[in-house]
Amino acid sequence: MSNQPLSTPDQNPLLKLSSQLCFPLYAVSRLLTKAYQPFLQELGLTYPQYLVLLLLWEHEELTVKTLGENLLLDSGTLTPLLKRMEQKQWVSRRRDPRDERSVIIGLLPAGAALRQPACRIPEQLFNRLEMPEAEFEALRTQLNQLLLRLQ
Repeated sequence: MSNQPLSTPDQNPLLKLSSQLCFPLYAVSRLLTKAYQPFLQELGLTYPQYLVLLLLWEHEELTVKTLGENLLLDSGTLTPLLKRMEQKQWVSRRRDPRDERSVIIGLLPAGAALRQPACRIPEQLFNRLEMPEAEFEALRTQLNQLLLRLQ
């Protein structure tokens, strides 16, 4: 090992918080999720439940594996979430008859009924951000491209 002192932020500007890409993404993610909360609370939803429902409103039923792949969540995180949603009768869980190892999550009428009032959420959030639509679309495109690079 070298006897030279460890680099300090003064010596290495890359070690400053303001130089990090991860911190603004982390902070924005937390604050954006927090911005969703009042809209979701009106529907009795958490943010992860909202994400699951977005996929099920689009596809009606998906395997746990497919949900996990789309939401970037492992089954250890997803399973308790889905069980709570099943208790609220928003979703059903059943084994895939073609593959007993696979669990299919289906949308139930109570979960489907949340779709109409949830239609307001994207617009409410967009208004809260006070961001021009073109800037919003460009940012979403950049973030999706970054997400693809990191997967």
